[in-house]
Amino acid sequence: MKNKEPLILVVVVAFTLLTYWLVEPFAHSQMHKHVESEHFAYADLAKLTKDGDVANGKVLVTGAAACAGCHSITKEGIAANVDAVTAAATYGVNPPDLSNAGVLFEARFLADLIKNPAHALKVEHKFDAAKGQMHPMVAFYGAGGDIDQEIADIVAYLQSIAVTKEELTPKMAFENACGRCHSMSYENWTQIGEKPKFKHKKDSLAFDIKVLEYQDSIVKYMGKLPPDLSMYYRSRSEHFLSTFIENPQSQLEGTAMPRVGVTAEVAEKIIEHMADAGDTKRAERASVGANVMIYIIFFAIFAFLWKRSVWRDLH
Repeated sequence: MKNKEPLILVVVVAFTLLTYWLVEPFAHSQMHKHVESEHFAYADLAKLTKDGDVANGKVLVTGAAACAGCHSITKEGIAANVDAVTAAATYGVNPPDLSNAGVLFEARFLADLIKNPAHALKVEHKFDAAKGQMHPMVAFYGAGGDIDQEIADIVAYLQSIAVTKEELTPKMAFENACGRCHSMSYENWTQIGEKPKFKHKKDSLAFDIKVLEYQDSIVKYMGKLPPDLSMYYRSRSEHFLSTFIENPQSQLEGTAMPRVGVTAEVAEKIIEHMADAGDTKRAERASVGANVMIYIIFFAIFAFLWKRSVWRDLH
């Protein structure tokens, strides 16, 4: 009897590869919009053409630019004027701490954000100044000098006080760039910070009430509550997450989610934190998977030799 098993194996492998490499990607391309990455270049924004003066930038941030009026800068010992819940009730969302803004955000984005918040964030469809729909963040109109130079000074100062790229952890990147709008329950993260372990139930409930009040403000500001991101890494592709962080309008036109403006390195760290939250055993599973594959290879070799020994008289 002619041995047809190799031919059957070839046919099965061929159809499997055809499905995996052609049919499934084609179906996915028809069901999901593909967006090319812009590589976090923010090419629609003007480059900074002036060298910033750190000392003058500090004077502006803490003085004429009035940044410290809404933002905390804990690195410089400047606390927020009000708590997160009160701030959200006023602005729609709690203004971010500026301690690490210089490392989180691309410089040209940061400059345009200071000058024209709605434009930098790509939410002009929601905040149209011509219709009196002003963005909660007040634009900087200059302190009497060259406004481009002053903005360059502010950016230089913010970059000077920030931690280095190496010191910025994935957790820090997520909490600073995403954590004021999105919760991550698997990491015990709420929009007003990580929930402490309370000794008394009443204290835990009081914290939950603050979270709900904050979320009410976000709903009024955004139109709906931004989703919990605990499992988003597992329900979306990494490419989708990257391009959505880069420019939400590219994936969901008309969304109220602003462009975050982070650098490519920071986006990678945000996604890494999301991956860790959605799959806490992924590193362990990867190492186990390698050992399992080695076992399967050796098992297949011995199984094949055993099969030849037992069944050779039938072929």
